[in-house]
Amino acid sequence: MFRPLQRISVIAAAAVSGALVLASLTATSSSADTSHYHETYRPQFHYSLPSGWIGDPNGLVYDDGLYYLFSYGTWEGAVSKDLVHWENIPVKGPERDPGSNAFFSGGAVVDNGNTSGFGTKKSPAMVAFYTSVQAGTGIQSQSLAYSTDHGRTWTRYAGNPVLDLHSTNFRDPKVFWYAPKKEWVMAVALSDQYKVAFYTSKDLKSWTHSSDFGPRGATSGVWEMPDLYALPVDGNKRKMKWVLSVSVGSTGVQYFTGQFDGTSFIPDGPATYTPPAGATVADFESGTYAGWTASGSAFGTAPAAGALPDQQDVAGFQGKYLVDSYNGGDGATGTLTSAPFTLSKARLNFLVGGGNNPAIPGSVPAGTVPAGTVLADFAGPTYGEGWTATGSFVGAGPTKESLPNQIGSSVLDTFTPAGDAGTGTITSPTFTVSKPYIDLQIAGGDHPWGQANPTAVNLIVDGKVVQTVTGDGTGTLRWASLDATAYQGKDAQIQVVDDNDGTGGWGHLMVGQIIAADQKAAPWDTQTTVNLLVDGKAVRTATGANSETLDWTSWNVADLRGKQAQLQIVDNATGGWGHILADGFTQSDAPALTQYQRANWLDYGADFYAENTWENAPNGERIAIAWMNNWAYASNVPTSPWQGAETFPRALSLRTIDGKLKIVEQPVDGIDKLHAGRPARVKNVSVANTTTALPVTGQTLDVQAHLTAGSAKTFGLNVRTGAGQYTQVGYDTSTGTVFIDRTRSGNVAFSSAFASRSDAPLQLTRGGLDLRILVDASSIEVFGANGQVVLTDQIFPDSTSTGVSAFATGGTARVDDLRAWNLKSIWK
Repeated sequence: MFRPLQRISVIAAAAVSGALVLASLTATSSSADTSHYHETYRPQFHYSLPSGWIGDPNGLVYDDGLYYLFSYGTWEGAVSKDLVHWENIPVKGPERDPGSNAFFSGGAVVDNGNTSGFGTKKSPAMVAFYTSVQAGTGIQSQSLAYSTDHGRTWTRYAGNPVLDLHSTNFRDPKVFWYAPKKEWVMAVALSDQYKVAFYTSKDLKSWTHSSDFGPRGATSGVWEMPDLYALPVDGNKRKMKWVLSVSVGSTGVQYFTGQFDGTSFIPDGPATYTPPAGATVADFESGTYAGWTASGSAFGTAPAAGALPDQQDVAGFQGKYLVDSYNGGDGATGTLTSAPFTLSKARLNFLVGGGNNPAIPGSVPAGTVPAGTVLADFAGPTYGEGWTATGSFVGAGPTKESLPNQIGSSVLDTFTPAGDAGTGTITSPTFTVSKPYIDLQIAGGDHPWGQANPTAVNLIVDGKVVQTVTGDGTGTLRWASLDATAYQGKDAQIQVVDDNDGTGGWGHLMVGQIIAADQKAAPWDTQTTVNLLVDGKAVRTATGANSETLDWTSWNVADLRGKQAQLQIVDNATGGWGHILADGFTQSDAPALTQYQRANWLDYGADFYAENTWENAPNGERIAIAWMNNWAYASNVPTSPWQGAETFPRALSLRTIDGKLKIVEQPVDGIDKLHAGRPARVKNVSVANTTTALPVTGQTLDVQAHLTAGSAKTFGLNVRTGAGQYTQVGYDTSTGTVFIDRTRSGNVAFSSAFASRSDAPLQLTRGGLDLRILVDASSIEVFGANGQVVLTDQIFPDSTSTGVSAFATGGTARVDDLRAWNLKSIWK
């Protein structure tokens, strides 16, 4: 699994996201000491390290009666007899490969046949496969280490690397024994190609390429952490299917079912998607913009026949031509507007790609600079007269750059001179606050002041921080404002703080002009959008996903049928991903489905990534676990001295549901050992447009419930309630989805990306909904319809928020039956 160790360009950032176990982290004690396991937010039945960062679950193997779990970046290890109670074990990791600066993720096997010669048949070696990363070049290759003492001591194989394609996107090997051919198989990700490569070996050391799979399914982010295994269909061991799973960027983990013959994986189902039929509004197959009007230069004089000069490959469009605003590069702008047409169907379907730059209400034309007094522009060789610096920034100065939305030739950039690892402060001279606002351009790390390791710009009055802003985790400068209304006439300073060493990425800030102004700076209109205009106003809008692969979007326009409308494609962006792609506008009775909607997902929550399964588990069981975090805020989560946890282990099965094969997941049976006493019981509680408290409380809970919809629009359960906090687990009858809403779950302010709602498609059964909800100190896992869909989210409620309630909106619903157990801690 990969995460950039240093700052990358905006375009590159879109191509390299995912979970990394950083080798630069200092290894922590692996003793069984449990004194660390009672802090605020500390998981009580999910595995987390005593201290430090945890990432992808690596080296999952069953050996000598124990389940092993490793974290290769720091070579931490733990073992369990039941997948519930864990013991941290001392691990001595291997030496790094020559020239390598990191261990990335991978798997492990027990070489029972001693095919490698690292052990003996009586005492087989445990062999770990990992991605080794070369310092400087970032080239990723596959390496191995072996252990002859049950994973406590690892020795680097002298013949490393065992696979090297000289690629910077080749990672996360998963190895297993394929008995029919008596050989080993490796699945490994060609991440930026959206492919999984398969290799075979007789001895674990020499590998031969056999085939590639992909692109297929969701390609909205790089592919990482592949896994391949066989499962019986509906419990019939004479009818086996293979399952290939792969993590997609930070989106989640998708899976495919199919056949594997030891060489190639052949997926079930059609290779291409056919959208619903309908009436074409525009497909551009004439090779002209007939009936459309273009302004500016971005759209050129005619549709594009694929990628334009200097553009990456464009894919996913229909026929020969598409709209592409990359004419002249990302710096060009313009609009393309259709002739009026009548909306006659319930849906307007189309393909869209390019930049993710939505329309922002209240925005102003790009380049608009707030009126006021310039406090700093960083145009000279130093930060400015009277500015002082500490730490890595002593003696440094502004950096000449060309960031999106940048004004002038230079910015203050804390990446200079020591990279993400550099820390310190840069402080302005004292000035008198003369305006109600201090407007500034900011980009970079989203690490707010008040959280650990901030990257922030602060307004200091009387030696105290009175206002603060942080970056948004991108390299695009945006306008932000410090409200100085209450401090006019006072002496103040601006302080740029970088106290982040880059663990998790974006450990730096970029700051452009700083202006004392009478008004808050308005955001710039840098949209790259497709808009539906009715009476000249945009009533629907869509943007790309920072991808050159177009994907379907569907607008519900049933309420607009009979109205005259126009399509307008807008490119107002001049920075990275400053272009828009569009094609295939069709009116239809049914929606076209996106890649996300068409794919099979193991989990629909925000915090499930890098899923992996145990090899050699007893009775052929397939048990999965994943990284319970998200790169949008992984380094910001408000926990200490640990960061991150793994999901609760899940037993996987393959079932036929509505004529389709589907992975079904359930918590491993051992969780019942944690039930504390008799359950709380609730029966036949009706709710109508209200919230009703239930006689259930607990910071850790196993809730099993059956609910009936009635006439409600939404209904369900609130958990961890109290002091205005709650996490909502519900069902939306208008969309047919089960959801987790954590927008009021407690501490959500540590990242702008955290407050969110996760949804998963699920049909009610005779109007009823079965839910199993596992609640821990800082997480919630929801298993709907006996594990047909699962959602996993982190939450950070107050310790006193322990209530449970039922809710219904827009009508009535009923809690037919609910049982809830408090769960004991696995840490004594």
